[in-house]
Amino acid sequence: MNYIVVSPSFPANFIPFSVALKNEGVNVLGIGEDAYDTLPAELKAALTEYYRVDSMEDYVQMFKAVAFFSHKYGKIDRIESHIEHWLESDARLRTDFNIPGFKTEDMSRVKYKSGMKKIFKKAGLEVAPSTLIGTMKDAEKFIKKHGYPVIVKPDCGVGAMGTHKIDSKEKLEAFMAHRDAVDPQTVYIMEAFITGNIYSFDGLIDQNGEIVFHSSLVYGAGVMESVNHGDDMDFYIPKKLNEKVVEMGTKAIHAFKMKERFFHLELFVMPDNEIIALELNARLPGGKIVDMFNYANDINIFEEYANIVTKNVFEAQLTRPYSCFYIGRRDGMNYKHSLENVLETYKNEIVHHYKVEKIFSSAIGDYGIIFRTADHEKGLEIRREILAKQA
Repeated sequence: MNYIVVSPSFPANFIPFSVALKNEGVNVLGIGEDAYDTLPAELKAALTEYYRVDSMEDYVQMFKAVAFFSHKYGKIDRIESHIEHWLESDARLRTDFNIPGFKTEDMSRVKYKSGMKKIFKKAGLEVAPSTLIGTMKDAEKFIKKHGYPVIVKPDCGVGAMGTHKIDSKEKLEAFMAHRDAVDPQTVYIMEAFITGNIYSFDGLIDQNGEIVFHSSLVYGAGVMESVNHGDDMDFYIPKKLNEKVVEMGTKAIHAFKMKERFFHLELFVMPDNEIIALELNARLPGGKIVDMFNYANDINIFEEYANIVTKNVFEAQLTRPYSCFYIGRRDGMNYKHSLENVLETYKNEIVHHYKVEKIFSSAIGDYGIIFRTADHEKGLEIRREILAKQA
C-alpha cells in the first residue's frame, strides 16, 4: 500500500501516524516544505521517501509531487494530512489521481456551514437559525426577527477565526464596514446566539462508514472567547460521556456518509439536555486532543488508525478509565498558583505539559497542561485550582 502523508512533520504530534503506518507494512511517502535534514529521526525512519516543495499552497508543485510518487511506486492508495487547512487540496489531489477518499465534489458539505446545517436537519438535529449575509439589509432583516446578540463567521472557515459576537447596531455597522473594506469576497453566515454548553463528539470511522471509536470534549471556555478576548482555554474528556451527545452525534456523523476518517463535531447542549448542532470538522480535533484520546483511554489511536487503513479493524478495548483535562494558561495572568507550583503539586496527575507554539496560542493558551484522573470530581477540583486567579 502506498500512502502519501501531506505535511508529515507538522504538527509534530501527528508524526506517530507515519510511524504506525510504517509498522503495519505501509509504504509511507511524505510531501512537505521542510528540508529533509530538519525532519525528526523517527519521521525519517518511517518515510520511504520525502518530496520537498517550496510551497504547499502551490497546487502545481503538489500535483508534480504526487505524480512523481505515482510514477516511481505505482498507484497511490491514500493521501491524507489530517489538517483542516489542506482538506480541499487533499481532495483535489484525490480527484485528479483517482485516490479513495474525499473528492472535490464532497467539499461543499464538509467545509461550508450553511451546507452542514441542511445535513444536520435531515439527520433530525436542531440547528441555530441562520442566514448568509451579503448586505446590511440582509443582516438587519435577520436581527429584526431574532434579535441581538448574533454570531457572524465565515461560511467556510477554520475554528473560531473570524468569528464575532455582535450585540448592538453600532457593532454591526462596524463589522460590515470592516468586512466591505478589508474582506469583501468572504461570505459570512449570521446565526442567532445560543446559550448552551459547548460539547464535541469526536472519533474515527472505518472503511464501511461505521464509528469504531468515539470520544467527547466538554468546553469550559468557548474557543471564540479564547481567541477574541484572550481568556484561558480549558476542556476535558469525561470518563462518562453524555449519552444524548453520543446518540445525536452518531446520527449526524452517519448522515455525512464519511469513511476511514476522523471527525470533530461541535454541539450545544442546552440546560434541558437537548442538542443543537453547530458544525462538523471532517478531520481530527486540533492541538494535543489526539494525544488526550490516548491518555483518557490507555490506547494508541495512531496504531488503531493504521489498523483501520490496512485491515479495517479497531483492536483496542475501550474501558474509559480516566477523565482527561487540558488547561491552556495565558502569559501575564495573575494566577493563584505559579506554574512551578502546579507542576510539582499535581505531578502524579500531569501526563504532559508544554509551551504552546505561537501559531496555536491564540486559540489554546500560551502554556498547555494535560492531566488525567480516575476520579472525575478530583479532576474538576484540580482544574479549578490551576485556573484560579489571585484575589
